[in-house]
Parts: sequence; C-alpha cells; structure tokens
Amino acid sequence: MSAPSGRPASPALLALRRLPNPRLTGIGAGLFAAAAMFLIGCADWLLFDESPVVFGLLFLPVSALTALWVRPADLVTAPIGVPIAFAVGIAPISGGTGGLGGRTMAVVTALAVHAGWLYGGTLVAGVIASVRKVRLMRARQRRLMQAAHTARPVAAAPAPAGRTAERAPRRPSQR
Repeated sequence: MSAPSGRPASPALLALRRLPNPRLTGIGAGLFAAAAMFLIGCADWLLFDESPVVFGLLFLPVSALTALWVRPADLVTAPIGVPIAFAVGIAPISGGTGGLGGRTMAVVTALAVHAGWLYGGTLVAGVIASVRKVRLMRARQRRLMQAAHTARPVAAAPAPAGRTAERAPRRPSQR
C-alpha cells in the first residue's frame, strides 16, 4: 500500500488502517460508551480497588473512540453521550452504603470530585467530533466547487414547434 503522494505508507498508518471502523448511530455510540465504561468501572472495582485515576485514564480513549466511531450524521451526540457514560461507569467504584439514597449520593459526590476527568473526556469527544465535522464540510464544499468548475453550460432548449410564432388566442375577458 502506498500513501496518496506516491511514497510508501508508514507502518503506523498501516496499523491504523487495520483497526475496525464501525459507524454507530447516536444511540449506538451512547450505548457503546456506557457499556464500556460500566465494564471498566467493574474491572476497576475488582482489580484496582476503585482507583479513580485508572478509571479516568481509561475514560479518555473510550471518549475518543466514541467520537471516532459515531456516524457523520450523529456527530453532535458524541459529546452528549460521553458524560452520561462516565456517570454510568462511576457507579461501581463510587462506594456508598445505606441503600439507594447512599449509593446515589456517592455517585453524585464521585461525579463532583472527578469532574476533571469528566470534562477532559467530554473535551476529547467534542474536539474530535468538531474536527470531523469541519473536515466533512470542507470535503463537501470542495466537491461542490469541483462540480461547478467542471460542469458545462447547458445550451438553451429550442422553442416547441406549433404556436410559438403565432399569437395565443385571447380569453373573452381580455377583449
């Protein structure tokens, strides 16, 4: 494989081309992020004794993948679904006792304490989605400009035969 400029592609680029490239709907991207973060939260609870740093560090690539894998029509949903996924995933590691009220307060407290990770992942998803949108708009504008540049002017169609030379009959109200 070679790069568009004619030189051989780098090994890193070849490795990136082999990665999966799914196109998820907005709901699918949100579900992917929520499921991934819940599994990461559970694994963090089991393996790393509820480490918020591990959870936050793994949240960043999930945010990036969500923004990369959402289809172009649903780009706006990536920065919206990622914080929801963070809240879903932080539930297993937030601690809390005393029933539903205690667990809810623990999740709210964990969201407040770890807001830096939450903002960072949302920023990652927002930047990636914005860059993708700008690239799509530029590519569309480039295609339209190229189509307008290569289009040939259409010759004027000949007038239909018949009544074009003669006058149209007048209605009685016009006499």
